[in-house]
Amino acid sequence: MLFDHAASTPPLQGVVDAVGAFLPWYGSVQRGAGRASEVSTAAVAGARRAVLEFVSARPDQVAIFVRNTTEAINLMAASLPPGSRVLSTPYEHHANMLPWRTRHEVTLLPFVESPEALLTATERALSAARRSIDLVAVTGASNVTGERWPLLRLAALAHAHGAELFVDAAQLAAHREIDVSASGIDHLAFSGHKLYAPFGAGVLIARRHRLERAEPLLQGGGAVDAVGVGDVRWAGLPRRHEAGTPNLVGAVALGAACDLLAGASMRRVAAAERPLAGRLRDGLDAIPGVRRLQAWPDGATDVIGTTTFVVEGWRSDVIAAVLAAEHAISVRAGRFCAHPLVDELTARAGHLENRAVRASLGIGSTADDVDTFLCALAAIVARGPRFDYRDDPQSGRPVPVRDGRVWPELPIRLA
Repeated sequence: MLFDHAASTPPLQGVVDAVGAFLPWYGSVQRGAGRASEVSTAAVAGARRAVLEFVSARPDQVAIFVRNTTEAINLMAASLPPGSRVLSTPYEHHANMLPWRTRHEVTLLPFVESPEALLTATERALSAARRSIDLVAVTGASNVTGERWPLLRLAALAHAHGAELFVDAAQLAAHREIDVSASGIDHLAFSGHKLYAPFGAGVLIARRHRLERAEPLLQGGGAVDAVGVGDVRWAGLPRRHEAGTPNLVGAVALGAACDLLAGASMRRVAAAERPLAGRLRDGLDAIPGVRRLQAWPDGATDVIGTTTFVVEGWRSDVIAAVLAAEHAISVRAGRFCAHPLVDELTARAGHLENRAVRASLGIGSTADDVDTFLCALAAIVARGPRFDYRDDPQSGRPVPVRDGRVWPELPIRLA
């Protein structure tokens, strides 16, 4: 049972079907004269429209296909003038932290006790900046706690001070409707592998004026209109930032996922998820020794179906290993590429280990799944594991001394 949707989601059957139907027509894009090339070019263009429509993008925004959210944020960071002023937070995934740091002047807000305090701190930082802030870069929903951020109000604050808002929507996109036009978001990014299209594609949706002025992060064929011995004329958007042969299958899969989710209605997805997420949180609170990690009090903001917790007296990776080996439940243990936040929250919880366990829901999750997970966790906490475990010398992760699980028979090489 998959309880690790925050890391990667399984493909929707409709996405698999779309990829299967497209593969016989796979060809080069933009420059080929054959029918396969024409179909591939049209398929990428259709996927681009699907992505833009999925987030209700504005006419001045363009979608650039990349590998994942991490590459999208690196592209966005490279597209800002060197030394731009970026305001961000210590709550972020490393992907929304490190790219700004290496290229620009970054100011981090403090940890705060509520969304209102976050807005107050943002207002103060924007007003007090020696030089005007160019970009406010925040998460849409935390990959650790699932807490949503007040994006509409953050966008208004940023714009009032002449800044733009960038949103890391890697976690938000699969759980809640995103309306870029209504919310005022200037730029955002998300990944297909977290949106039921795990075929190696992501997208940056950004305002044209930022990308038109920037040299490509990746430079090569397809990104140019003309190359001389000593000069180059870069292509217009979106080709300028999609050098080389793109991941056609990934783009098609991402576009198909956006169309399928939009057709199902993200509001319906959210309405179905909220009671399950509440059931999960309440169930965790009822297990002795379990403590949920959260940045803000219950009810302070909407929370997607991602919950992180620690168990008194237990290593988090052991909990995850026992759930997997003895109960066939996949969760994630660690610091979730958000070290400052996990360090802060585990310290608040008085947990000696700065690691935690994360359980995350997806559109296929059910109430029975939640109850099965809670029963398994309660049994582990009360009675301990049935198997003996050791730390694997290569990965460092705990594994059963005698692991009876079998590997799947696949027509591919497994290391």
